[in-house]
Amino acid sequence: MIKKPPRSFIPFYILLILMCCQPKEEITVLRLAHGLDVTHPVHQGMVFMAEELEKESGGKIKMKIYPSGQLGAERECLELLQIGSLDITKVSAAVMENFAPNYQVLSLPYIFRDREHGYTVLDGEVGQQLLEEGEKYRLKGLCFYDAGSRSFYTKEKPINSPVDLRGLKIRVQKSKTAVNMVEQLGGSPTPISWGELYTALQQGVVDGAENNPPSFYFSRHYEVCKYYTINEHTAVPDVLLIGTATWNRLRNQEQKWLKKAAMSSAKYQRQLWQESEKESLAEVQKAGVEIIYPPKEPFAEKVKEMYEGYRQQKELAKLIERIQSSHTKEVAP
Repeated sequence: MIKKPPRSFIPFYILLILMCCQPKEEITVLRLAHGLDVTHPVHQGMVFMAEELEKESGGKIKMKIYPSGQLGAERECLELLQIGSLDITKVSAAVMENFAPNYQVLSLPYIFRDREHGYTVLDGEVGQQLLEEGEKYRLKGLCFYDAGSRSFYTKEKPINSPVDLRGLKIRVQKSKTAVNMVEQLGGSPTPISWGELYTALQQGVVDGAENNPPSFYFSRHYEVCKYYTINEHTAVPDVLLIGTATWNRLRNQEQKWLKKAAMSSAKYQRQLWQESEKESLAEVQKAGVEIIYPPKEPFAEKVKEMYEGYRQQKELAKLIERIQSSHTKEVAP
């Protein structure tokens, strides 16, 4: 005689079947690639963002980061974003001007009065407008990261004034504004990708370059260039971007989680950046680099003509005016 299962077994058996049939909750993994070393404060800011995003989403969204140019240089990563083969990347705003022209306002020399003025502009309406500029090119901005101020470093002689740049080949980013600026200062601009610069300096393809202290230090360019002139001609920020193909696939709540995590990481990264600047300058000095602090006025005077040229372009002229007239008390929208 076949015995019936006890009553208590039936609901448990049914429950087990139902549990097995429940669809597993999907986890979204966003791929982020960039060209910086893992010790760089911008990379550390992005690691913080990944942690915040996982926390905010309750583990529903995770981020996998590919540093050190594993998936290509900045322009290549942008193109991967545009076709949907990569989700997020970080590039300099100078590179973005080749895709969204209004970004070039951020590359203008001495556009910001000081660091706090720059933060005010980037966190305010002008910054938000620029982050949205790239959407028509399938590149949506999430936030700006601090990339400090850029200054000149050279191999053979120090730069004490713009006169010392005459005849020198200076590596610049692939940016029309950067090329124009070095020409105005009397140098010979030479666009070279970041990954090829160390060798180009070693072999004498260029006589020097320009960048911020952490990048000068972490790239080990101080091993070749023993003069660093802190003239702080530009304060071009980095931009964190997501491809619109990826952004549009995310649900509204997921977009909010990502945006919040990005903005939190931007604030965290600024703290790291300021600490890293001090440490980087101290380390390159230990390595024998001579640091020069020239008066900035002669450099600013030489690039004044650039502003006149941009004022002929209505959109850029309005952006320049809004930036120059903004006050540090402005708050983000």
